[in-house]
Amino acid sequence: MDISIIIVSYNTAALTLKCLASLQKADGLTKEIFVVDNASTDQSVEAIRTQFPAINLIVNKDNRGFGAANNQALQSCRGRYVIFLNPDTTIKPDTLQRAFVFMEAHQSIGLAGARILNPDGTLQESISYRYPGEKFTSGETTHLTGEIACVLGAFMIAPKSLLDELHGFDEDFFLYGEDQDLAWRIREKGFSIGYIENAEVFHWGGQSETGTPPAALFQKKLQAEFLFYKKHYLPSTIKRIKKAQARKASFRLTILNLQLTFSQNKERLNNKIEYYKMVQEISRI
Repeated sequence: MDISIIIVSYNTAALTLKCLASLQKADGLTKEIFVVDNASTDQSVEAIRTQFPAINLIVNKDNRGFGAANNQALQSCRGRYVIFLNPDTTIKPDTLQRAFVFMEAHQSIGLAGARILNPDGTLQESISYRYPGEKFTSGETTHLTGEIACVLGAFMIAPKSLLDELHGFDEDFFLYGEDQDLAWRIREKGFSIGYIENAEVFHWGGQSETGTPPAALFQKKLQAEFLFYKKHYLPSTIKRIKKAQARKASFRLTILNLQLTFSQNKERLNNKIEYYKMVQEISRI
């Protein structure tokens, strides 16, 4: 088996079906596809079973989070490489083949991302050369291999053997941050993060969170960010990050509260105010 593909779905029925349809058109490789459904309530499971009966479908009774759900399928993967693919993506027929050829030709790369495009074909930012808060570090990243810090989790390919060695994603991350953490741990093993420019993926983005209130979304992202700090940064670095974020939040809250008096879009400003209040709160912990 050349490639195993894992898709974690949560209330993205229409998009997941579109993604699976694009995978079926992919050529040139032996592949297997896993879909792990995290307790969707939108008939995702029934639709996948009906339209794609050959798919390896894992149905969770509860939402286990992104990393844990991927790890469930990872145990059963037989491919030389594993692709983690978001359900709100579609691929071109040659994307998998190009990704496989790239990884075969670059054995020093432990994880790679594709060229991510918006639905209209414009380029979507998908490469990071720095981790969150890295500018406050004191040498914590100097031992990491390569120049790229991480790639967007919408499409990531890695050798199955390396993923097994690392035990997949860290399940302490429920949603957000797990891709950055995995990239860090792969670089610690002496492998680089790569970018496959000729493998293209269309990405809609954020579709599983469309029903999440802004405050809850902010909280998830902040918790993941500070979990990343706790795992990889020195206490003195985290202290500097908290101090800087608290100072920025205080300044932004002052400006936003002044703007609120005159703004016609109070909902948008109130969401920002809520976010910076959360930043202040987490910076005190």
